[in-house]
Amino acid sequence: MAVGQKFGPEAAESSFVMDAPRIREQLNRLLAHPLFANSRRYPVLLAYVVEQTLLGHASDLKERTIGVEVFGKEPSYDANADPVVRITAKEVRSRLKQYYYEFSQPAELIIDLPTGSYVPFFREPDRVAELPVEEPMDAAPLPEISAVAAPQSPVPGRLWRLRWVISTGIAMLVLLAGAAGLLAGLRYKPEPPPPSNLERFWAPVTGSANPTTFCLGEPAKNIDVSAINNYDTPLGNSKPEPLYFRLHYSGSLALADVITLTRTVAALASRHKSFRVLPASEASFGQLREGPIVLVGAFDNIWTLRITQKLRFGFESEDGVALLVDRNSPAKTTWATAWDLPYQKLSRDYAIVARIHDKTTGQPVIIAAGISEEGTEAAGEILYNPEYLQSLLAKAPRDWDQKNMEAVIETQVIEGHPGPPNVLAVETW
Repeated sequence: MAVGQKFGPEAAESSFVMDAPRIREQLNRLLAHPLFANSRRYPVLLAYVVEQTLLGHASDLKERTIGVEVFGKEPSYDANADPVVRITAKEVRSRLKQYYYEFSQPAELIIDLPTGSYVPFFREPDRVAELPVEEPMDAAPLPEISAVAAPQSPVPGRLWRLRWVISTGIAMLVLLAGAAGLLAGLRYKPEPPPPSNLERFWAPVTGSANPTTFCLGEPAKNIDVSAINNYDTPLGNSKPEPLYFRLHYSGSLALADVITLTRTVAALASRHKSFRVLPASEASFGQLREGPIVLVGAFDNIWTLRITQKLRFGFESEDGVALLVDRNSPAKTTWATAWDLPYQKLSRDYAIVARIHDKTTGQPVIIAAGISEEGTEAAGEILYNPEYLQSLLAKAPRDWDQKNMEAVIETQVIEGHPGPPNVLAVETW
């Protein structure tokens, strides 16, 4: 490749093939440098645009394509509302300039990402004209110096002083520039990547220093609905139980609740946050006041019924029908499932997903609760699947992470298995 040559999408394929190994070698050198290695977004974008250009796909390097392929966005995502590609590319350009200004070696190939484009350019570094090689000291005898030097034109004193001032000024500027570069390098700290929507959703829980309580429903327990408003009423049957029934029902949890637990607890485990798991009948009000709460299940979880009773969307039971109601709608919109419906014939279920700060316990609360187990499992998918969470957030305001949030979802049930959650209504306050 010629000195100073640039090539991008208009370059011949042969140039790419010939220089691809050098370009990839320089790319790996850049990605290993702390300017890129300490970030998650910047090296991924840089590697993607370079590799696509080398493969001859430079014409496909558009903002939306990069958003989908690199950052996992939906093909229809709003690039204006989520400018992650533009922001990342701007920072990549800045870091490339900083690398080649402060850290590169003279012979390194230059990878550049021009402003206004996502197609990289590659070029050789500019070289200073080579100086003639000096002859060895013994190659030729030095000319004799005459005893009387030839007369020279005297240089005026002002000119000498001016040269001295200019030289001193240049030296000072060089020293200042070097000191500024050193100081910037010492102070430089890689910018952390912005939190994902999933991380923002769980932030009230993961940000707490106190352990989180996962409270699960118990299908084997018969909840006295009249005790919902009384936080001091013990749950379950207060009469002594025969040993057979105690052994038979002890620890009986719904499979869907356990599935939801194992998937959502990863949000805390990945951050090494402590948590505990309690069945609803063994969770006391005092325990729930100790830290964040995650409630799983509805009619088999007394704490879900208690905390949602003053929210817009909540659970009720009437004439043998389980209801999920919208208490603010004029006609009191309901979504219902009959209790006596054969399990095999259940074709649709409804659930609540909520993220609130509960005034009674004084703690952040996350809820995944369906009328039946299938609804609970579908609601739980929103809590750990970014795609399904985004379908909920699409109906919420931009500052949703500063608000309480409650949503109603439905899911189709086929042969006892829930389909994807479909968001019906969202309330924020």
